[in-house]
This record gives sequence, structure tokens and C-alpha cells, in this order.
Amino acid sequence: MSYALHLLVLFEIYLLIAASLNLLIGYAGLLHVAHAAYYGVGAYVAALLVRDLGVGFLPAAACGGLAAASLSVLVSVPAWRLRGDAFVLLSLSVQMALVALFHNWAGMTGGPYGLSGVQRPAVAGVEVETAGGVFVLYGALAAGGIGALSLLQRSAFGRSLEAARDDELAARSLGIPARRLKVQTFATASAMVGVAGAMYAAYVSYIDPTSFNLDESILMLSMVIVGGTGNIRGPLVGALTLIAIPEILRFAGIPAAAASSVRLLAYGLLLILLMRLRPQGLAGRYRFE
Repeated sequence: MSYALHLLVLFEIYLLIAASLNLLIGYAGLLHVAHAAYYGVGAYVAALLVRDLGVGFLPAAACGGLAAASLSVLVSVPAWRLRGDAFVLLSLSVQMALVALFHNWAGMTGGPYGLSGVQRPAVAGVEVETAGGVFVLYGALAAGGIGALSLLQRSAFGRSLEAARDDELAARSLGIPARRLKVQTFATASAMVGVAGAMYAAYVSYIDPTSFNLDESILMLSMVIVGGTGNIRGPLVGALTLIAIPEILRFAGIPAAAASSVRLLAYGLLLILLMRLRPQGLAGRYRFE
């Protein structure tokens, strides 16, 4: 039962991550491959605040989200003219630069050894010690994030963002501030994944740069592509599918030495099949070009 709760907690974290990335891909049309780096920013900021300064979990998570959002603005404002391949290359460079920072700023991040001793989530001074308690707390945070995204996407902001995604020139001719919308969307998505990073740090009590590398960004991107973009169902289906695949392989009796390679093979085959048979994903509405 405890292992099942562990998987459910991870699902809640990845659901928030996939939903935030879907906001960028499915609603803004921006292919982003640095999401794990912003996830790491939120995790490190929250972990340092909780461990070294005694800040509570919720304020630390908010600060982690704010730090990730602020960094995204610093990156996106100078680069708001970039689209397509140029934006992908920019996000890739940000991913590699931030991971290098996590590795080399040993005085702050612990370098390759990471940060240990991060306290478990605590609300109003009461530590949430059981997996069931964490599941309830993180479920509330994930539900709040998904609810806020749903309202945002159905608002005038969301409709304007979709218009800019489909035809930016036409949207701008109608008075829609497409570039400003994209900066705001980038900041919102980064804030959400920063909060998810804080949730992860508090749950596992230890973080290091390997949790936020390019492989993790590709996993996040795969969740969105597999589940589908342009609606709320897609991230839920994608996160559930990619978390379930390793567990299915575990019960299939595959040797531990080969499990990692087989898992990557399964991810690759699934992506190939979806690109061929259903490019919009299992539950998606928007086909990302």
C-alpha cells in the first residue's frame, strides 16, 4: 500500500509538471526542452529555504515558483522574437547552462553531491510524516494548479493565446499582444513547475543535478506528447502512462540490469507509434507542428 501511495504522489507531481508544460506547448505553441531546469530552480530554492532558514513548506514552494518564473522572464523577454527551431535551441542552451550551474555552484547547491536533509512537508508547523498525508496535501496542490489552469485557458487570456498560437500575425493585427502573452505564459508555466520542484524536494528529502537534467526534460516532454496537448485530459493521461510503463516492466520480470534500456525503448516505440497513428496524442486536441 505504501508503494502504491508513493507512485500516486509521484503522479501528482508529474501531473502538475505536464499540465504546466502543456500550457506552453498546447496553448502557446512553444516547444520547450528546458522545463526540468526550471523544475530544478524551484526545488533548490525551496530546499535551501526550508533546510537552512527554517521557512515553512508552502512559503518556500511559493518562493521556488517565483524564482523559476523570474528566471523565465529574464530569458523570454530578450528572446521573444524567436520561434520554431531557434526557440528550441535557446531552451536547450538554458537547460544545459542551469544543469552546469547546479553541478558547479557547490557552495550553494552541493554540486554533484546534492542537498540532503530537506525536511518533509509541514503545514502550520505540523510535519506531514505519512505517505497518505503527503498524498492528500499534494493532491490539493495539484488540483488547485489544474483548476487555475483550466480557468486560465477558458478565459479571454486563453482564447487570445490560442489565436496567437494559430496565427500570430493575424492575432497581432486584431490588437492581441502576442509577444507579451507568451512571456506571461512562460512565467506562469515556470512558476507551476517551480512549485512542483519544491514538492519533489520536500517529498524525497534529497536532490541532486541528475534529477533535473536533459533526460528529465525529455521525459516531461514525452508525457505531454503521449497524453496530447490543447486540453486538461492530455497531461493526466500522459503522466499516468509514462509512470505506469516502468511498473508494468517491473512486473514483467525483466532483469534490473536491462530494465532502464527496455524502458527507454518502450518510450521510444510509443512516441513513434503515436507520431504515426495519432500525432495529437492519446487524449489531445491540438496537433503540434
